[in-house]
Amino acid sequence: MLLRDRRFLVMLALGFAAGVPLPLTGFVLRQWFSESGVSLAAIGFTALIGLSYSLKFLWAPVLDHATPPLLARLGRRRGWMASIQPPLMLAILALGFTDPASAPAVTAAVAVLVAFLSASQDIVVDAYRIEILEEEEQGYGFACYVWGYRFALLAANAGALALVAFVGWAGAFAYCAALVGIGFIAVLLAPEPAAPPRELMSWGRRIQVAVVNPFLDFMNRRWWFAILLFVALFKLGEALAGIMTAPFYRELGFTRGEVAAVGSVFGLVATLAGVVAGGWFVRRIGTGRALVITGLAQMLSNLMYVALAHAGRDMGMLYAQVGVENFTDGLADAAFVAYLTSLTNRSFSATQYALLSSLAGVPLRVLGGWSGQLAEWLGWPNFFLLTTFAAVPALLVMLFLLWKLPPRPVTEPRPA
Repeated sequence: MLLRDRRFLVMLALGFAAGVPLPLTGFVLRQWFSESGVSLAAIGFTALIGLSYSLKFLWAPVLDHATPPLLARLGRRRGWMASIQPPLMLAILALGFTDPASAPAVTAAVAVLVAFLSASQDIVVDAYRIEILEEEEQGYGFACYVWGYRFALLAANAGALALVAFVGWAGAFAYCAALVGIGFIAVLLAPEPAAPPRELMSWGRRIQVAVVNPFLDFMNRRWWFAILLFVALFKLGEALAGIMTAPFYRELGFTRGEVAAVGSVFGLVATLAGVVAGGWFVRRIGTGRALVITGLAQMLSNLMYVALAHAGRDMGMLYAQVGVENFTDGLADAAFVAYLTSLTNRSFSATQYALLSSLAGVPLRVLGGWSGQLAEWLGWPNFFLLTTFAAVPALLVMLFLLWKLPPRPVTEPRPA
């Protein structure tokens, strides 16, 4: 049985450790800011805290090639993970002892450190997964990682918000710091992958092979700028709306427990259902048509925020808004990933996809930082109408790309 192989249990635990910090620099942090009376404008700029996740490819070559400074005896991969996770736990613990009501800048600065350490952990975990598993085992190993990651989002989002009422914010963050310890224990018990033979290269040569060559290959193809523009804009409307959900729900009168139960638990179920349905949809009607239909659905789902703004504190409407938004996001993600995969060069598929997915978050986080000021200026209904129309440019670029670069049929072999 596959679960008897400790490598898959390790991937489950590492996925869990990787998923814990994300809500702490996102929704949970914005909920805390909102309850502390921080302005919407300042809450909007918390989108910039997660830039490390989008820029992690910049220091990935160091973690990929350098020897861990403290725990080299564990091996290159385990040594880096074991070196990163204790400081990550301490940073999460320290975050809980800050006070956003009196010093929001200090809270944001510690959150930036949490995001940086979390992104660094992601780099090493991804490399470990690729090296510890054979090619035919990668699918199952990634599934274990994803399930661990998703359970962590539930534990660190709904779990932390539920605990605040009993142990306060400091206690909730201490609980999340302890959750990362599950990954640390897994690292100590995990096998170290055999170090592959490496060509002796200078750092300049390594950066050229790891980053520059995949970029140059991508930029030599037709309509590369349109592809990059599409990737950058596809989630813009969702990003603008998502950053403001915590203060929006609070202003409508929903309690922390209600938000945790509906937004985190029910929302996670809806997202997973959407991803599964999206995968079936892509196979059923093809990537191109699925991308158009699911992209429209994702855009129109933001109108549910407008309906909720007019309905006020209505639990039925909250369930409807969260369910529709998360389900359609899952649908669109499945088609989006399928289309991006079809555009990558097989020779650089992993690197190009990683670079594209990382860079896609940069404009979203930068532009998303202004969402708080837009919400204050426009009011909630008009703000969410704006987030709906913010998806239109991406849809227009998408139609252009589908015309110029239609995705290959699934049965057609992809050229190397």
